Amino acid sequence: MSKKIFTACLGTETNTFASIPTGLQLFEETCLYRKGSYGKDFPMFGAPLAVWRQRSEAKGWTVVESLCAFAMPAGKTVKKVYEAFRDEIVADLKAAMPVDAVFLSCHGAMVAEGYDDCESDLLAHVRKVVGPNVPVGVELDLHCNIGEGTMRDATALVLFKEYPHVDVSERAEDLFNVMEGAIEGRTRPVMATFDCRMIGVFHTTRQPMRGFVDKLQAMEGKDGVLSLSVAHGFPWSDIKEMSSRIIAITDGDKAKAETLAKELGLEFFGMRDKTQPPYVTLDVAMARVSSHNLPKPMVLADVSDNAGGGAASDSTFILQALLDRKVKDAAIAMFWDPGAVKLAFEVGEGAELDIRLGGKLGPQSGPPIDARAKVLALGREITVHFGGNRKGVGNIGDAAALQIDGVTVIVNTKRSQCHSLECFTKLGVDPSTKKVVVVKSMQHFHAAYAPIASEVVYVAAPGALMPDWSLLPYTKADKTQWPFVANPHQ
Repeated sequence: MSKKIFTACLGTETNTFASIPTGLQLFEETCLYRKGSYGKDFPMFGAPLAVWRQRSEAKGWTVVESLCAFAMPAGKTVKKVYEAFRDEIVADLKAAMPVDAVFLSCHGAMVAEGYDDCESDLLAHVRKVVGPNVPVGVELDLHCNIGEGTMRDATALVLFKEYPHVDVSERAEDLFNVMEGAIEGRTRPVMATFDCRMIGVFHTTRQPMRGFVDKLQAMEGKDGVLSLSVAHGFPWSDIKEMSSRIIAITDGDKAKAETLAKELGLEFFGMRDKTQPPYVTLDVAMARVSSHNLPKPMVLADVSDNAGGGAASDSTFILQALLDRKVKDAAIAMFWDPGAVKLAFEVGEGAELDIRLGGKLGPQSGPPIDARAKVLALGREITVHFGGNRKGVGNIGDAAALQIDGVTVIVNTKRSQCHSLECFTKLGVDPSTKKVVVVKSMQHFHAAYAPIASEVVYVAAPGALMPDWSLLPYTKADKTQWPFVANPHQ
């Protein structure tokens, strides 16, 4: 019997400490499509919609695709913008009724003015339309903060397993598999969650996190376990839901899901110290740069100025340190500085100009750098693929490659983290030939840059995402969790 499914995407990752508002223009610049109009070059958070359409149509099911809206992470979403998008999805859903299932691609850490937990609010509206019995599945970024409403109104939550997020489409397949059983009446998914009561950053490229994720994946599809997910949480959202969690989905066995979530959650908590990235200070990073003499570049991750976490991507701290130490044969990407790009286009390739670069969004961006720069290359409306998996593209806008005292600086007009080699190569710069490569990214760069690096160094320079939770002025988040307390489970 043919089925009808409804799909939509709405999300962003909100840094409540960031000063940049998330408004309609930011959605338009990042990802805003309707009724599948993104075509073949779908954005990362649109990838699940493409998977669900393909899987459904292969079964002869009808697909009604609504909004696909995602914004580059920044501060809180403007209230009227969130409400308009939410209401558009709800209106499309009402028009499509009756439906046999709803599939949503969200982030899980979206905060709007007046709504600390947008996902729970959206799901409450969806559940009101479809009633209690229609399966509602949601794919989330693993940097999500799971609210009570999300757990109540979703039938199944499946999260990305990998950080960097190279598995978006694969997890969309997993969610479809779970939902397919529910839609056809073969399985009865039930969910449970365990609050691990800790915050941190958990790279799945390193042990012990790598082994833990592999263990969870091996448990799925056996003994009634339908899905297991780790919610890493997003510590830069000051909301009461902020924490890390384990989500377990079993076939009709609530007690088993609860037991499994708790056991795995305590195991995850037990790794808390070993999982944290090996951050170094800016001074330590520069000392290592000075002694670097290997044929492959040293890759420095400017984790504190990651646009993917809401930072401005215009901080000058690392660039100034390279210039002060007269480091040659270095490259850095990407500075969000539309004014500098405009001036570079004015003078053209091969020309030189005096320029004031970066440092425009406040103290977290550092002071601007005044320098003489040569314009190496220019590009209009540049698109780059995401990291090591080429499922998803993004637009970094117009961009310029500038040469400043031996350092090649990529400057662009649409704020984006440096997660692809194409941020350099599309402007004629080969990062693999440099001595030092700086990427303004926390971890999404890793899939693309680790293969060309002699080593990867995570630099906790000053900035909007400096990974020191003690410096964040929380007012709503629960601070009775690690690392604020040694062991909240005792």
